[in-house]
Amino acid sequence: MSHQSSHQPKVSICIPTYNRADILPYAVNSVLSQTYTDFELLICDDASFDHTHRIVSQWSDPRIRYIRHPQNIQRSRNMRSGYEAAQGEYFIKFDDDDALTPTFLEKAVAILEAQPTVDFVCSDHWIINASNQRDEAATAANSVKWGKNRLSHGIIDDLLAETFLHQSLQVGSSLFRRQSLEAVDFMRFEADGCEDFDLLVRCALAGQTAYFIPERLMEYRFHGGQTSLKQDIHFLNAKSNCLESYRFPQRPDLEKARLSKLSGLKQVLAMRLIEKGDTQRGRTLINELKATGSLSNRAKVGRVLSYLPTWPRQFAFQSFRKMRPKDYSEKVRNANG
Repeated sequence: MSHQSSHQPKVSICIPTYNRADILPYAVNSVLSQTYTDFELLICDDASFDHTHRIVSQWSDPRIRYIRHPQNIQRSRNMRSGYEAAQGEYFIKFDDDDALTPTFLEKAVAILEAQPTVDFVCSDHWIINASNQRDEAATAANSVKWGKNRLSHGIIDDLLAETFLHQSLQVGSSLFRRQSLEAVDFMRFEADGCEDFDLLVRCALAGQTAYFIPERLMEYRFHGGQTSLKQDIHFLNAKSNCLESYRFPQRPDLEKARLSKLSGLKQVLAMRLIEKGDTQRGRTLINELKATGSLSNRAKVGRVLSYLPTWPRQFAFQSFRKMRPKDYSEKVRNANG
């Protein structure tokens, strides 16, 4: 099903999806209930094997375009397919388990229309649980954790610090000019797992201008399900590659933070590799890190554990994880997960 009209929409909204038939309607209905109506909605289905196609066929709105891939092409490429098919002057991508509040487009489009130098507009967001309920306490804690509460209405002063250091912005609550995304080539496949972080940092490095609306105009879902060791390692590899690719020659403060973050990430990656049983790679990474600077206590313990047989080693790592204090995100995930 692909409705195609001759009208060129002002905004393209992309929702990449995979096996989320039960939750997808919440995201789609949040788009269909926007007060601003000149948009197209691209639902990009990465060869879901649940009943997603049946769910989508229930919508007859001509603004919906359903792109169903016959084979699984992976997350990054599925996101990219929506971006490449988009016809709008403005573009937003958000996940199939999140949602926009009714006035998101109206407020974000108004700023892009009024201020031609602004490349993208971001807002604060709600945290919702598995039952679609907004969690006031978790939302406030999230705003503080990522420094959104520090940002005032208007153009963001230090976009490099906000995107790289504080990670206070989110792609899912950002409306971009299409041409600004083209300037940085949208998303890199090698950043798979941390594409959103990477895109925002590269926009900042390209000298783009962002505008912040300190209102909760989007809903971001925390839901159950821990990541697997394999997913963890994939993400840590991707994020390390991203950090290795940036340079902040004019900003010694950020360059120092980059090297420190990179060292920290690699120490966690080394621990995960050792836990998985990829002992040689884990130890090599720890030795490389030791040669360039000091190791954290965790990394030192990890190296010692690498000499234990597999079973006690994994037991020790799991025990350490349980000792970590739970933060608000885990509480929300476990409430209704």
